[in-house]
Amino acid sequence: MEAADIIDALLGWGVIALLVAVPVVLGVMGLITLYADKPLDKKYVVGGGGMAGGFSSGLDAVFSPTAHEAGLERDRQTARTAPAPSPGDPPWTIDERRIRIDV
Repeated sequence: MEAADIIDALLGWGVIALLVAVPVVLGVMGLITLYADKPLDKKYVVGGGGMAGGFSSGLDAVFSPTAHEAGLERDRQTARTAPAPSPGDPPWTIDERRIRIDV
């Protein structure tokens, strides 16, 4: 084989590898972007588990109460709430005797 044939073969395989790698990399980046944009409470959804799925929470409370309490606290802290007005907010955020919350 001549040097030109080797260079042509390398360039050909390089183009093929590039054509295969670019869509794969873009697809992985797209999945990462979609996953990163999900809210925290939607990222880690656990499947049902069939008939035993309802008992896992109860078993956790019996055999590992600290883990159960930690899970409850985590759920409480990640729950999204509407912002309430602060004490220093101007009075026009209060309509008569009702507090208006802009979401």
